[in-house]
Amino acid sequence: MTRRLALLLATAIPTTVAAQAGPAPAPVAPVTTVQPIAFTTRTLPNGLRVYALRDTTTPNVSVQVWYDVGSKDDPRGRSGFAHMFEHLMFKATRNLAPEQMDRLTEDVGGYNNASTSDDYTNYYELVPANHLQRLLFAEADRMASLVVEPTSFASEREVVKEELRRSTLARPYGKLFSTYMSAASYAVHPYARSTIGSIDELQAASIDDVRAFHATYYRPDNAILVVSGNFDPTQLDAWIDRYFAPIKRPAGPIPRVTTVEPPRTAPVVRTVYEANTPLPAVMMSWHVPPDNAADTPALSVLQTVLAAGESSRLYENVVYREQLAQDAAAFLDTKQGTGNLIVYAILASGKTVAAGEAALTREVARFRDAPVSTAELAEAKNQILTAAIRSRETAEGKAQLIASSVIVDGDPHAADRQLAAIATVTAADVQRVARRYLGVNQSVTIRYLPDSARPATGGDTIAVAPTVRTVPLAPPANIAVVKPATGAARLLPPPPAAPIAATLPQPVETRLSNGLRVVTVERHTLPLVTAALIATGGGATDPVARAGVADLTATLLTKGTATRSATDIARQVEALGGAIASGADRDGASVTLTVKSDQLDTAMPILADVAMHPAFAAEEIERARAQSIDAVTVAMKSPGELAAMVAGRAVFGTGPYAAPLAGTPSSLKAITPADITRSYAGTWAPARTTLVMVGDITPAAATALATARFGAWQGKASTAPVLPPVTAAAPRVIVVDMPSAGQAGVVVARAGIARTDPRYYPLSVGNTVLGGGFSSRLSQEIRIKRGLAYTAGSSIAARRMGGSVAAQTQTKNPSATETVQLIAAEMTRMGREPVPAAELDARKAVLIGGFGRAIETTDGIADIVGDYVVQNVPLKEIALYASRIEGVDPATVQAAAVALLDPGVASIVVVGDAKAFIEPLRRLYPSVELIPEAALDLDTPTLRRP
Repeated sequence: MTRRLALLLATAIPTTVAAQAGPAPAPVAPVTTVQPIAFTTRTLPNGLRVYALRDTTTPNVSVQVWYDVGSKDDPRGRSGFAHMFEHLMFKATRNLAPEQMDRLTEDVGGYNNASTSDDYTNYYELVPANHLQRLLFAEADRMASLVVEPTSFASEREVVKEELRRSTLARPYGKLFSTYMSAASYAVHPYARSTIGSIDELQAASIDDVRAFHATYYRPDNAILVVSGNFDPTQLDAWIDRYFAPIKRPAGPIPRVTTVEPPRTAPVVRTVYEANTPLPAVMMSWHVPPDNAADTPALSVLQTVLAAGESSRLYENVVYREQLAQDAAAFLDTKQGTGNLIVYAILASGKTVAAGEAALTREVARFRDAPVSTAELAEAKNQILTAAIRSRETAEGKAQLIASSVIVDGDPHAADRQLAAIATVTAADVQRVARRYLGVNQSVTIRYLPDSARPATGGDTIAVAPTVRTVPLAPPANIAVVKPATGAARLLPPPPAAPIAATLPQPVETRLSNGLRVVTVERHTLPLVTAALIATGGGATDPVARAGVADLTATLLTKGTATRSATDIARQVEALGGAIASGADRDGASVTLTVKSDQLDTAMPILADVAMHPAFAAEEIERARAQSIDAVTVAMKSPGELAAMVAGRAVFGTGPYAAPLAGTPSSLKAITPADITRSYAGTWAPARTTLVMVGDITPAAATALATARFGAWQGKASTAPVLPPVTAAAPRVIVVDMPSAGQAGVVVARAGIARTDPRYYPLSVGNTVLGGGFSSRLSQEIRIKRGLAYTAGSSIAARRMGGSVAAQTQTKNPSATETVQLIAAEMTRMGREPVPAAELDARKAVLIGGFGRAIETTDGIADIVGDYVVQNVPLKEIALYASRIEGVDPATVQAAAVALLDPGVASIVVVGDAKAFIEPLRRLYPSVELIPEAALDLDTPTLRRP
């Protein structure tokens, strides 16, 4: 169902598995129905539309304000303007200081964010429900009285430039997705311009442009307010009347884009050559009607059959059978106006763009040439239904569905209406829309190749066409310049109300006679169950020169058993609307299944078969190996990702956590079938495995299912490898010279502690002070004060045998040395002086709030329980998490910082264009090691090829 469903399916239906041995089952018709979202609505006299969704099962509340203005409304010569303005909305208002929105959200255990699309800009917060009034006050204040001043404007413009460099210039295929896709798709409509814009046009924007944009579009009659969660309806109405009703409705009309994109009548083909392109790619797109069109449900089913899951046509044929692509996908990007169905493939090593283009063309043509099968139709509907249920697990998810329905479709019931319409879609409908919209003459094709393949004649240029119609900003007259209120004139946010206690998960444990541990957490609010098999043993067990074997082994679990092929597995599970994902971490491996609860009995035999009887067929090993090598090759062209890989090797040397978890091209090529068999035997045995079941199931039913499906599993005698101790290597300063890098990836990392170490909680709080969220010290110093990066933060990896602490960011190449200095200074300050009590309390709230949000979904609870199992932490600690964090004081944080955050024993890694920063870095660190990208070897602690 539109961009909404495309995104839902991308997140809710990961890679998959199956259901019943033998032949695929008959198509399963959807059984579970999704209740329409219940809400109330009213419109204030000033035009603000209000939607309220009450849910007393959550202690939180989501506040969302969506404005009917997006990048299509960017003024002429100001592409990226709506997005840059989104950033400025987090600065000062008449009554709020810059970044005070973070204080009102992050610092009380919630969070805030915003996004800009072609059609809208949305601002959303999730906070403990007792802070609702404060958020309504703040959102009304920035709607009515945003302060735009030179310092914040200049700083945030630099931040947006860094975001552009990160998403478009530094990321492989960044230009393809960020700029070329839209520019090639439209001849006259301003959808042709990318949402993030261009550096030149961002630089051209003035502070007067910002004030004019706010006066033109940020008005109550161009906005909707959605409140979802735990609130009193009468009180909510009173607060909305108090804060929003007094905002004046401007007299002038709201400018609207009325341009209509003409039908495309001849194919468009462009070939471009770009740096930082590890593998060739091809993208194709076709125009589709607006989201509210009657054909959108049928197009949604088509996109699901084409690209959702491993039984989809793209994956099964282009990725799996023909092995033409390491990644192939499609998404339905529907809008207020003409949208696109976009199909792309990032080719596998040695495959040509011509072959990829032919395959994509063939798969789209199949929809025109013949109806989809009955089984495909039923499977797609089940997948969409499950995704819809998962999207409604949280108050925030329901609020987003209502808001996007209003802004994009003009109908708050659109999400429910489209879901109902999808149930009635026929195979003939799918073929009809394919023939109507996906013709050969209606296509755009972009062939995206490495710059090294550029011929002497050069390639094509893809830019916004001169025929694209944009208009200059025509602001209302006499725009008032808002200044911060002072003294008694400044209104303060109201105090919070009494808190609402969260309902914590209550794990119930039992153990089967074969040693399998079973943990159940009941949650009956929605008909969903997540079942996760968690085994101890992961990347830490990889032998020397075999990095990636645990991850490859876990991947292969879903690629065939003694009685099911990989295709059987995918088709059977996805026919139920379910999804299975398998993978490995440093200390564990897992297979996770999520299905509607009425399909659990059918799906569980597959989970058992996958875990107990993997085939590890030779052809599947080679297929998975090739895909992994290609994926690692792409990741190693991202400066941030490569910096993290190098830092792991620098910190741990030859230890169990040193090598990249997914392996390297060399180590993956060296893995033998015997290595995979040994890895499986050392990890997957009932005595080392836990079955976690969360959702619409009772402990008794979970135990019965576990006994029926896993009771006969005996496994082998313990063959878990004995691992060497985790020790820190001597600190190093390493530069990997990547001349083509659009940004520099910077990591400062050092050894940390095990999860069971009593210093875990004070270190967690200290790390959150240092680099957890927008309010953290690193974010304040690097992003907010100086505009050097889009994000800057830190993280701790506290594992079973030890761990690490890392601070990281990406910045323009010339700023790399400055960011290293800023990170080191903030790490030092953590140990030099105690954290003030107010700052400490706020950062504790960040951790407790994040924990509370994680336990609102079935897969979130399953992830938390799984982490505790793998890290050998008693499950009773889940109920004690908040009190453990609350018990941390400034002295214990400072002590943990002295021991574990001192940058003097950290390794520093910078990956980027070395000539832009190597000399100032060398003046600070004379022993810096400069490694050319071509000489880098992640398989050895020296990090350098001999």
